[in-house]
Amino acid sequence: MVIFGGSISSTVSRLNLLFPKKSKISYSTINALKAPQKQNQGRKQQCKFNRTGFRALFNSLSANSPTSYFNSLKTQKGIMGSGGDLVVLGIETSCDDTAAAVVRSNGDILSQVVSSQADLLVQYGGVAPKRAEEAHSKVIDQVIKAALDQANLTEKDLSAVAVTIGPGLSLCLRVGVRKAREIAGNFQLPIVGVHHMEAHALVARLTERAIEFPFMALLISGGHNLLVLAHDLGHYIQLGSTIDDAIGEAYDKTAKWLGLDMRRSGGPAIEELAQEGDAESIKFSIPMKQHKDCNFSYAGLKTQVRLAIASKNINSEIPIASANSEDRRSRADIAASFQRVAVLHLEERCERAIEWALKMEPSLKFLVVSGGVASNQYVRTRLDQVVKKSGLRLVCPPPKLCTDNGVMVAWTGIEHFCQGRFDPPPPANEPEDAVYDLRPRWPLGEEYTEGRSEARSLKRARIHPSLTSLIQASMQKQS
Repeated sequence: MVIFGGSISSTVSRLNLLFPKKSKISYSTINALKAPQKQNQGRKQQCKFNRTGFRALFNSLSANSPTSYFNSLKTQKGIMGSGGDLVVLGIETSCDDTAAAVVRSNGDILSQVVSSQADLLVQYGGVAPKRAEEAHSKVIDQVIKAALDQANLTEKDLSAVAVTIGPGLSLCLRVGVRKAREIAGNFQLPIVGVHHMEAHALVARLTERAIEFPFMALLISGGHNLLVLAHDLGHYIQLGSTIDDAIGEAYDKTAKWLGLDMRRSGGPAIEELAQEGDAESIKFSIPMKQHKDCNFSYAGLKTQVRLAIASKNINSEIPIASANSEDRRSRADIAASFQRVAVLHLEERCERAIEWALKMEPSLKFLVVSGGVASNQYVRTRLDQVVKKSGLRLVCPPPKLCTDNGVMVAWTGIEHFCQGRFDPPPPANEPEDAVYDLRPRWPLGEEYTEGRSEARSLKRARIHPSLTSLIQASMQKQS
């Protein structure tokens, strides 16, 4: 892996690969979410872009010398710090949503488009990587076109392209990276590789002007549970992570076993049904009570839920809409009891993490909660109570920016671009058999000493060096 000038973007090599033909699948329609173009959505990133000078610099340098390119860029007057605002296209395909957005460095969200794979989730009972890749490949072009059309722009108006390169599913990541490199190569645009979890954390800085480094972040989704202390852009301390299943996975599986409608994902379905139930009716055990760290585990809670469902003779093949009143009440009690304990686990870990973080950064003011599960109002309410006890403020992005989206990728690309962390344009017309530097298992930061888990340390095979370590190593080389 080579990093040029502090870039965190991907590199490309050649390899002959054979791809099977795509099978025909019915896909959901694109949900276009357009934000007002004139309304400033939040933080203004002080980073300007002179496109004419930028292109002149590209033309004056050898495409085979990216190191020389970056060093010249840093010293070239008129390229950065003058001209118009950056306009960045963000592309996200790390899991089961195909998303694109156009964002300005002044904080304006010019467009946001998401194509959901909800129908596939119902059909396969979860994310099927090969089917998800096929769905991404089918809609990626129209999603990006819709994002550009909503912004009333073309590729020629862009300053750069940002794309998620990890963590996530390799097959899915490749679709977005390939398309991003195609656009960047054809239109001679710099490209920024984005860490998916960092993007979830940083999008709060777009919508909330007051958030400055350092801050804490709890990132909760179907695939991730992560507690981090953000010292600075690209500098993170990992306070806790999941050692098995994430909370979103537990919500989804519980919803499936209870026969709920999965088209909206398990979180909203469980939260809605839980309002009808008694949260104290089933005494599920809180996970990892004996472990005084900030790591998470939901595998055991899932087992408890399955046993409770079996004891109530609940048939998941019977949809909740067809259940009789007694059966529905049993399902509601399980949903409410599960949600109470699942979130209690979050609360306990957050309380300890806040204590650790305040020892390192006494000036800490904010806890950002983001990721798909952060859309859950019950989660927000409970965590707000925890945060207030410590004198901090809870910040959650709007629900549409909590789930996977292109806005968070574009904004993170802007933040790193303004620090000089990007790659020059890739070659135009890259071959179909190209292999990209994808990072499906990519830690965000280095582990806090007290937060290390022996159980998790056994699962470190094929993990890419953390984003923090890569950036710090690059900065040391430059100094």
